[in-house]
Amino acid sequence: MSRPPFPPFTAETAAQKARMAEDAWNGRDPARVALAYTEDSRWRNRAEFLQGRAEIEAFLTRKWTRELEYRLIKEVWAWHGNRIAVRFAYEWRDDSGQWFRSYGNENWEFDEHGLMRTRIASINDLPIRADQRLFHWPQGRRPEDHPGLSELGL
Repeated sequence: MSRPPFPPFTAETAAQKARMAEDAWNGRDPARVALAYTEDSRWRNRAEFLQGRAEIEAFLTRKWTRELEYRLIKEVWAWHGNRIAVRFAYEWRDDSGQWFRSYGNENWEFDEHGLMRTRIASINDLPIRADQRLFHWPQGRRPEDHPGLSELGL
């Protein structure tokens, strides 16, 4: 199995990889998202450590059960060889109706087939009011004309 584009990354292919990840996560299909990672992929997500697609899929299932109306934007920060660093923000609400904007950074490392073998994520949650939301598109892929993080001042 392979997932182009492949390393070594350029500015263009790193941005393509980040957008593909954003689109997949906005689709909120844990089984589909997990296929972008190696069979033995290792993650640190906040204080949780995962290994392998089965654990990743279970994690994402829990995440999107808790984080309702999830919308994510990713932006490349840096790249080199088979690594990409991204920053991101996503908005979601809990089951009580409280909205949050979660900010974070991810470090990614890919194998030669374009599958992510390492993901290290640091994330902070900020409670926001519904009128402070900035991500207003229908559930799913962010439209091409919707501003990114830099354009939104995030």
